[in-house]
Amino acid sequence: MADLSNIQEHAEVIGADGVHVGTVDRVEGDRIKLTKKDSGAQVEGAESSHQGHHHYIDGGLVAEVEGNTVRLSANADVAVTFETEEDGSAI
Repeated sequence: MADLSNIQEHAEVIGADGVHVGTVDRVEGDRIKLTKKDSGAQVEGAESSHQGHHHYIDGGLVAEVEGNTVRLSANADVAVTFETEEDGSAI
């Protein structure tokens, strides 16, 4: 796992394939909290219950942090399936 302390607020989170996954709101413990505007929007067919609130990405998916970009070890379409809600439950 990469050093999460290097992740900057508003950094872009991208999958290993370079596709946008979200925007960092902040790091909370070992998870990245995504901004509300990105949370759920990228999940094809996402119901409104998955939009408009924060989603989280486990820090274990972070491959590297370079400047204002967080690159994940999984492609974007796979990474979003690992997103969780605030309470840690899967979306």
